[in-house]
Amino acid sequence: MTHQGVVAACSDVATMIDRGVRLARRNVDTLFASILLPLLMMALFVYVFGGAIDTGTEYINYVVPGILLLTTGYGASSTAMVVADDMNSGMIDRLRSLPIHSFAVLTGHVVASVARNAASTAIVILASVAMGFRPDAGALDWLAAIGLLLLYVVALSWLAAALGVIAKSVESASTLSFFMLFLPYLSSAFVRPESMPAWLRPVSEHQPITLVIETVRSLLIGTPLENNAQLALAWCCGLLLFAIVLATSLYRRRTGR
Repeated sequence: MTHQGVVAACSDVATMIDRGVRLARRNVDTLFASILLPLLMMALFVYVFGGAIDTGTEYINYVVPGILLLTTGYGASSTAMVVADDMNSGMIDRLRSLPIHSFAVLTGHVVASVARNAASTAIVILASVAMGFRPDAGALDWLAAIGLLLLYVVALSWLAAALGVIAKSVESASTLSFFMLFLPYLSSAFVRPESMPAWLRPVSEHQPITLVIETVRSLLIGTPLENNAQLALAWCCGLLLFAIVLATSLYRRRTGR
């Protein structure tokens, strides 16, 4: 690609990012839901179920990392619906008439999703502190945890974009992205895997969401890290690469660009 081509591609990406962010600002109900639902879940587990769950530590300290992953799942699932709306409302047909790189369209939605997730995650962290969450992490630990969460949400947002491309409606996009909201419940987000039935425990212990949660939990409250960080990074990087290739190839196949 020539220098002019690179400049044009960057300009297209910036334009689509601006559009995606403006759409996210207008869609207040989606932003509100992505914040409210994780807060309600955290309050439910801490105040209703927390007293009956033994995790070896204060339950709120245990559950907050899982709630953070749940928050990103809610935010990413809305990306699938926004992309599906573009694909099925005629907006993509209008964009196809313009000299815009296909990669830029999906990138705009992904960056808007990451920005929306960053805002909702920050609010959830502040609320958890108000509810009694007391991490003992230093500045570097916080940066590492935030970096891992950022990598995870970018990968998840690209996967959601791919689901939005193949969805035939906004409703079907919501259904396809349901697993993003369901998988954290089969992880170590809310209870220790040792408390699960023998047939379910390996699923909980070895799925990628558990690796990310345990790494964040270790960084924030000092639980044993073991080799969770390396595995979590490998899973997130692999998912990101797979999701980008999948989303862009599906988009080009459906739009002919």
